[in-house]
Amino acid sequence: MPIELPIVAPGSAGGDITSAQDGGALLRRTVLPGGVRVITEKIPGMRSATIGAWVNAGSRHEGAGQHGASHYLEHLLFKGTRTRSAQQIAQIFDAAGGEANAATGKEHTCYYARVLDEDVPLALDVICDMITDPLLEQVEFERERGVILEEISMHSDDPADLVFENFSSALFPDHPLGRPIAGTSAEIQSIDHEALEQYYRTHYLSSTLVIAAAGGVDHDVICDQVLKALETAKWDTSRFASSQPRIESHVATSALGDSHTQYRPGQQANIIIGSRGISANDDRRFAMSILHAIYGGGMSSRLFQQVREKRGLAYSVHSFSTGYSDTGLFGVYAGCAVENSSQVIELIAQEWDELAHEGVTDAELRQAKGQARGGLVLGLEDSGARMSRLGRAELIYGEISSVDEIIETINAVSVEDVAQVVSYLRSQPLIRVGVGPFEDGVEQVFQV
Repeated sequence: MPIELPIVAPGSAGGDITSAQDGGALLRRTVLPGGVRVITEKIPGMRSATIGAWVNAGSRHEGAGQHGASHYLEHLLFKGTRTRSAQQIAQIFDAAGGEANAATGKEHTCYYARVLDEDVPLALDVICDMITDPLLEQVEFERERGVILEEISMHSDDPADLVFENFSSALFPDHPLGRPIAGTSAEIQSIDHEALEQYYRTHYLSSTLVIAAAGGVDHDVICDQVLKALETAKWDTSRFASSQPRIESHVATSALGDSHTQYRPGQQANIIIGSRGISANDDRRFAMSILHAIYGGGMSSRLFQQVREKRGLAYSVHSFSTGYSDTGLFGVYAGCAVENSSQVIELIAQEWDELAHEGVTDAELRQAKGQARGGLVLGLEDSGARMSRLGRAELIYGEISSVDEIIETINAVSVEDVAQVVSYLRSQPLIRVGVGPFEDGVEQVFQV
């Protein structure tokens, strides 16, 4: 059975509440005073480790005047603490031969480092220092504004990046999930230092913080270090604080058949056709992974074979999906010459219709399951992937299934399960987005 991840009762001082073996690895979880959750996976014989500090806040949590704050803050936390300068933080990780980075999402932000097992205490100390006691200086705030504006411009200049941003915006109009994670240039130019500090004070709390670590780690040492860092930074550890509740919201969707175009000079048309999908913790996510493998998830998928291998109409064509706490998205991306756009779109629709009307074959199902199983196991061969699994399990699922249990669930997916996912996706309003050198607008391209 999956390992449940309960929260200890109010008033408790915390303590170990989960400890289990998974393929020789020791999984442990502790809730510290204040509500900070520490979850680790000790892997015998592994000489490296990845430590991640997950904050249960992302771009969808930003209020008016704060758009782009989650990503902005990700940059600033590397710019120094009360005990370390930005240069010292960089030198510590370089001297250890490790790597440190961060990633901002629409619902979570993660600061992480991958180091040798002997350097875990040092790496954890730095990450905790960054999270709990950043300077957030005005001068660094202004300096980093220019860096972020350059980053936004870089992505805006890439039509492939832009079409995904436009797809989210069209699918979730006037909703936080439709906004770009980094914000727009106008939003970054207008955001002020006080708004960023307020965002930090509101969302960087003991109740929103998860420390996840995998590899050559010692759970007790990590717990002691984290608690010491919280007390040093004067975070509230005097009482239990429950974790944030799951987000519930009503997300509007564009009208059926909506098409959106943005002209960009170049040689390639970038096209996405998609709809609302399923949430991150929906039980149908395993059937969705099988659907991807069959429809557009690999070299043997129907889309890759029909569009690229048999006709040579596109270099890149694939299906994709993203799950959030209360909703999700599903789509197909294709990058092709403008003159091939109509034919590529027609093939995408044709293969989708065949899936709906004829279903998948037993042979396709067997092959897709093998692909999913292999991808799962191979994807967990490094400590970074295992750390991410822990953090996501804590924040999204509320339980951790062993690899064997996940494989059993994959093996249990049936032809009917895949058909039900296809039927659900086809019931959702369709959004079509294009970025490229469309002289007459993408609406004309989609008239197939």
